[in-house]
Amino acid sequence: MVHNAFDSLELISNCSPKIDAVASYGLKILLGCSDGSLKIYSPGSSESDRSPPSDYQSLRKESYELERTISGFSKKPILSMEVLASRQLLLSLSESIAFHRLPNLETIAVLTKAKGANVYSWDDRRGFLCFARQKRVCIFRHDGGRGFVEVKDFGAPDTVKSMSWCGENICIAIRKEYMILNATNGALSEVFPSGRIGPPLVVSLLSGELLLGKENIGVFVDQNGKLLQADRICWSEAPIAVIIQKPYAIALLPRRVEVRSLRVPYALIQTIVLQNVRHLIPSSNAVVVALENSIFGLFPVPLGAQIVQLTASGDFEEALALCKLLPPEDASLRAAKEGSIHIRFAHYLFDTGSYEEAMEHFLASQVDITYVLSLYPSIMLPKTTVVPEPEKLLDISSDAPSLSRGSSGMSDDMESSPPAQLSELDENATLKSKKMSHNTLMALIKFLQKKRSSIIEKATAEGTEEVVLDAVGDNFASHDSTRFKKSSKGRGTIPMYSGAREMAAILDTALLQALLLTGQSSAALELLKGLNYCDVKICEEILQKKNHYTALLELYKSNARHREALKLLHELVEESKSNQSQDEHTQKFNPESIIEYLKPLCGTDPMLVLEFSMLVLESCPTQTIELFLSGNIPADLVNSYLKQYSPSMQGRYLELMLAMNENSISGNLQNEMVQIYLSEVLDWYSDLSAQQKWDEKAYSPTRKKLLSALESISGYNPEVLLKRLPADALYEERAILLGKMNQHELALSLYVHKLCVPELALAYCDRVYESIAHQPSGKSSGNIYLTLLQIYLNPRRTTKNFEKQITNLVSSQNTTIPKAGSVTAVKVKGGRTTKKIASIEGAEDMRMSPSSTDSGRSDGDAEEFSEEGDSTIMIDQVLDLLSQRWDRINGAQALKLLPRETKLQVKDELYNQRKTVVKITSDSMCSLCNKKIGTSVFAVYPNGKTIVHFVCFRDSQSMKAVAKGSPLRKR
Repeated sequence: MVHNAFDSLELISNCSPKIDAVASYGLKILLGCSDGSLKIYSPGSSESDRSPPSDYQSLRKESYELERTISGFSKKPILSMEVLASRQLLLSLSESIAFHRLPNLETIAVLTKAKGANVYSWDDRRGFLCFARQKRVCIFRHDGGRGFVEVKDFGAPDTVKSMSWCGENICIAIRKEYMILNATNGALSEVFPSGRIGPPLVVSLLSGELLLGKENIGVFVDQNGKLLQADRICWSEAPIAVIIQKPYAIALLPRRVEVRSLRVPYALIQTIVLQNVRHLIPSSNAVVVALENSIFGLFPVPLGAQIVQLTASGDFEEALALCKLLPPEDASLRAAKEGSIHIRFAHYLFDTGSYEEAMEHFLASQVDITYVLSLYPSIMLPKTTVVPEPEKLLDISSDAPSLSRGSSGMSDDMESSPPAQLSELDENATLKSKKMSHNTLMALIKFLQKKRSSIIEKATAEGTEEVVLDAVGDNFASHDSTRFKKSSKGRGTIPMYSGAREMAAILDTALLQALLLTGQSSAALELLKGLNYCDVKICEEILQKKNHYTALLELYKSNARHREALKLLHELVEESKSNQSQDEHTQKFNPESIIEYLKPLCGTDPMLVLEFSMLVLESCPTQTIELFLSGNIPADLVNSYLKQYSPSMQGRYLELMLAMNENSISGNLQNEMVQIYLSEVLDWYSDLSAQQKWDEKAYSPTRKKLLSALESISGYNPEVLLKRLPADALYEERAILLGKMNQHELALSLYVHKLCVPELALAYCDRVYESIAHQPSGKSSGNIYLTLLQIYLNPRRTTKNFEKQITNLVSSQNTTIPKAGSVTAVKVKGGRTTKKIASIEGAEDMRMSPSSTDSGRSDGDAEEFSEEGDSTIMIDQVLDLLSQRWDRINGAQALKLLPRETKLQVKDELYNQRKTVVKITSDSMCSLCNKKIGTSVFAVYPNGKTIVHFVCFRDSQSMKAVAKGSPLRKR
């Protein structure tokens, strides 16, 4: 909308000769004339000398007089001039580019390389000058003193007609094209054609962007030449020059100066008719327009006066745009007037159906949300809040003092009565219906969402401050008494609350209702899932009425009312289980929902988790126990709770704990888990024994778990468990426990004599052998088989002492239990060396060092191992053991244990096994290094086929375990 933005005033008239260039320096105007002279003009009135220093930088609204003339300032006519105010220099382009010190106009530099230059551009921030001459583009840098340093010199495809810095690059116009020149490497990239009618025009904006001219259109591009927006400035004609003086773009046309807004759609603001205008330059407070022989100044109309014009004509947007340009000293009054315009504009838009735009202006006015919510009477708000009537708050700045035209030109003429629609009672019904429509609620939602971030932040900070005050002993009652008082400061009579949390409660409560009323239940749910201040009572009532149970659960959850949430969730789960329940709102709830709710509470309220987990433990045992495990609830606490409230699930929990990680539960819990299994097995045993149906080889599921647990875990106390076992049953359990105590002979005796299952005895030996063989020492791992052989050879002796040894083992806790591998040094009769032979007396494990059958011991020495006399030998088991595990048994030691009548037969078989013939040829390869054996020392594995270099065998770590159990023969 057209209004007066500038006042035109002639400053200099009848200048001779013709004006070719113009610049302003403070109060003064510098004119470059066609004869090469420089004319300096200053205000003609004597009052200029008495002006305040701040006015020395501004042009005056008065006639200017010639102060002095510098003839011969330039040999040729000056094409253009520019005052570099930050460096107090005058840059002039004539036959070359010269720099003069201001105000004395002392010459400090003349760039001889710029001779013939036709255009230039100055980057004041960096002190860089670029200019074009012929088909070259040169860049110089001001060194801060009197000199300039050449930086770059690039070639151009043709003569440069216009140029301007754009960030680190340079935009140039060549032929009919705009291009971006990379100031680092000289690379050129095309932008778009400049047109055929008007001259190319490159205008640099303060933001670093560019305005490029194409015919009568101004196009905005970024520093790389990319279009910034679809909208363009459309001038009446192709402009000769354009300058930017916010908020306007001022174009020099052939017969006039045209002023347009810089806001889309770039409306025409003012047209100033002037003939023969040649130059248009900006100054600190005005626009200087140079004609052939005169100078005009375009002085901005005070912003206040412009705002009054625009507001009176209903052009609120332009008025608001100008409000932002009011001087900082009027900031508070500017905010009040700006808010007044926003609110008037918002009411106008709201009443004409532009609800979203209206909310944008309510938002910009910084009016309290209570003011806007008063337009929505159906929205329920917390009862402690007093919501103002919009009619009473519309004229929010009527009492504010006006801005004088001398400062900003703002007057009270723009204050008018509230819109008639708000005061006419006969339209109230229609207005109320309109205000609660879907579109109005959607606009309200956007308004509240935009206000929410800052309000929630303040509410959170207020809560934190309150906690700190309480922590340091501040009187909360005193603090609370002033927390909700209305402030008398601020904009007029709009209520301002010091209680940020109350305002947050108002906002979130209203936002939740608006979301539900517009059918955005998922958005309402997201609101409740995050930090919110919804009023529980109001929102609870609304959510219950509309059956939004999921949102209600989140409401409870966000307010830490977990017990209420879990109770509701349990009711919904039970209702969903009912066959009569057809309500779609409850069908999606199941026991797993309770588990999911409990997961985040494991770290904060484990007791509540345990309490409500009992409700779903039977229906979802695995998930519930996984909840305990994943939630890192202390295992001892869970175990204690289950032991009290759900003993049947205690073992299941401990099982899963152990399955996840044996080290994750303490030895005490491992022991307790085994105790639980043992108790169930003992009850089972008692029942069957009472019915005389007990079978030692019967295995219930729990007994299988017990046996597996006894074998696999190590955290329990075997001595304690051993005391609970019956004397005449559960021998397999007893054997495992004895094995854990390294009582291998007793354990094997149970397998052989009580269970009568040699296979179990052999499997036991295998486990012991493998566990010892894989240890770093791995000494005498085969002696466990000799212990079993001893039992087979002396069944009566082992049976005779079995009960006595068991009794001594259980009754005495102080008896030293030898560890596996303990040995007794025994001097072997007739031998050449001392051999380590473990005593088999009592519960000692047997350890024997490897030896050949040719150890020097006579066959008659076996008598000392069969002193029991005529005990029955379990010959079948002996032969099976020797045949199945011959490669793990020390043959010499085994022969010493065998009765005399069986020795010669076995020894012959042993010799036969050792008489294997191996033929070495030139093609024989080592199985370890895959090289030929040749004449090297080699070794053969017991299978008689695998051949290796002896050195390879000795150095191979992977073969050492094999070597210990499978003697090799060196050839």
